[in-house]
Amino acid sequence: MNLNDERLARVALSTVSEPGDSVTGAMIQLVGAPATLRMISTQEPLPATIDHADGELWRARLSPRLRDADIERVVGESERRGLTLLTPDDARWPASLSQLGSASPIMLWIAGSDRPLTSDSSRRVAMVGARAATSYGEHVASELTSELAQGGVSIISGGAYGIDGAAHRGAIASHPGSTVAILACGLDRPYPAGNAHLFERIVSGGGALVSELPPGSTPTRWRFMQRNRILAALAGATIVVEAGARSGSLDIATRAHALGSPVGAVPGPITSAASTGCHRLLRERIATVVTNAEEVRELLDSRGSTPQRAFDRAPFFASRRRATGLAL
Repeated sequence: MNLNDERLARVALSTVSEPGDSVTGAMIQLVGAPATLRMISTQEPLPATIDHADGELWRARLSPRLRDADIERVVGESERRGLTLLTPDDARWPASLSQLGSASPIMLWIAGSDRPLTSDSSRRVAMVGARAATSYGEHVASELTSELAQGGVSIISGGAYGIDGAAHRGAIASHPGSTVAILACGLDRPYPAGNAHLFERIVSGGGALVSELPPGSTPTRWRFMQRNRILAALAGATIVVEAGARSGSLDIATRAHALGSPVGAVPGPITSAASTGCHRLLRERIATVVTNAEEVRELLDSRGSTPQRAFDRAPFFASRRRATGLAL
C-alpha cells in the first residue's frame, strides 16, 4: 500500500490520530499528509513552527498506534460498505470546515449521498438538543425541521436519541434527502444502535451519515465533544431546541457562536429542567429566541453579522468551563 499517496496517508492518519488533534492538523498543513505520516515513525526533524515538546509527545503517542494499525483493513472495509471518502482536495469537500484551521477533519467517511453537504452553508441548519427530550421538545424539533426541509434547507444533527432523532425524522417526513447525521464513531457501527432504523431511513432516502473516524472506531466522550466542532462549522445556523444545564448541545452552540454563526434557542417552561440550557443561552445573549421556521430562516440570512468571539471572553463560556471542566 502506497502511503505516499495523499489520500491513503490521510486514511492512516485518521486511524491513528484522535479527532481534533491540533499537532496532526498543523503538521498536515505544513508538510502534507505523507510527510506527516513519515515523521511519526522516524526521527526526522519536525518543522520549526511545531513546539518541540509537543511534537515529541505527539510522535511518542502515535508511533505505537501506527505500528499496530491495519490500514488495509480500513480501506477494504470502506470499499466493502460502499463508503465515500472525502478529503480537503476533493471539490465536494464542505468549504465551511476550513474555519476550523488545524482542527479541521483529516478526512470524512460518508454513507449515502453527499449532496446535502455540498450545498452552501447558508442552506444548512444544525438542529440539536437534549437526549432526554420532552414530548414538547420533540414536537417542536420535528415541526421546525419538516418545514425547513420542505423549503430546501438541509438539516444536520447528531443522530442521538431525543431532539436529534426528532429533527432527522421531521426532515425525512418532508424531504427524505435533506438530513445528515454526524456521528462520533465508524460508519460500520453507527451509534446509538437503537437508532439503526433511523440511520437506514436517512441513507435510503438520499441523506447521509458522516464521520471523521474510520470503520472500526468506537464512540468515546472525547469523540463526541470533537464531533461538535463539525456540527458547528457545517451549519449556517445552530438551533438548540431543549438542553439541560450540562447538555452537550450547549457546547455545539458555544462553538458555533465563536465561529460567528448565529445561534437560536427555543424557549420552554421555566419549570422544565430540559429547557434550562436554552434559557441560559438566551439570558447570556448567545442565542436568539426561535419559535418557528421563519425565524430560523431569518437567522440563516443574518450569518456574517455575528462577530467571532474568543471562548474565554464571554461569561457564558467561562461558566461552562467551570461547570463541566471542558476545554472548549
